[in-house]
This record gives sequence, C-alpha cells and structure tokens, in this order.
Amino acid sequence: MKNLIQVEVFRVLYEPTTKSNLVILKEVEGQRLLPLSIGIFEAEAIARALHGIKYERPLTHDLLRNIIKEMGGSLEKVIINDLKDNVFYARLIIRKNGELLSVDARPSDSICVATLWGCPIFVGTHVMEKAGIEMDELPPEEEPDEGPPEGYA
Repeated sequence: MKNLIQVEVFRVLYEPTTKSNLVILKEVEGQRLLPLSIGIFEAEAIARALHGIKYERPLTHDLLRNIIKEMGGSLEKVIINDLKDNVFYARLIIRKNGELLSVDARPSDSICVATLWGCPIFVGTHVMEKAGIEMDELPPEEEPDEGPPEGYA
C-alpha cells in the first residue's frame, strides 16, 4: 500500500523517567520504531490481547470487536494516519457488505482491537518520518522485579 508502512506491536512498557506507558510499534520490513504514549488501561488491554488473556465478561475493546462482528463487518486494518500537535490519529478500516468504512479512533484503541482481531496495523510514511526512532534510541527494557510493584498488595 502506497505511503503506508506495516508495523507490529514490538513492546508495551512503562517508562519510569516520564511516568508514562508506551506501546512500541516496529516496522515489519525494517528496524524503525514508533513509540506512542498511552494510558495504563490501554497498555494493559494491549498486553492482554497480545498474550491471549480473556476475561469472563467482555471489556470495552472486546465489545467494539463484538459490535463490528454482530453488524456483519470485519476489521480489515488499522492505519495510524496522522500526527498533529503531538497527537496521533488513527482509522479503523471496516469491511461491511463489500464496502470499506473508515472510522476515526484513538491509536491505542485501534492497536488493541487490531491485536484482538489479528489484523494488520499500518502507519503513514509521513508519521513514521516525523516520530519514528531507530532501534538504538529505545530505552533498555528493565528486568522485572520479584513480587508486586511498590504500593500494590
């Protein structure tokens, strides 16, 4: 697809210096990374989807997937299509009755639903050029601590 780069979820992490959660996307056919700051609930939902962890009742992203399915649609792909004033924008591309529908969505939600659905994620070339980083710019992954994080029982 012209002007689009296919990516996959490379890592979901907590970055202690900025106290933010990040999802790191990596080019499928390259080494550039795209870090996106996301909320803690979205980080947990993406990690859960990556590891196939299911809950007894549907969570919000499961609900969105279920609604699309029940309405006769399927998620074709997700496109992170823009970056304006340090805010990323994304589109869910849904196929229904042979038509493609494009729905505005937050990138974190889009990535989670794409991961649940197993559909491809793309980034606009101009977005990767503006915000992409090289592999060696990524902070090293910390070793997991034994036991729960401080402040948790």
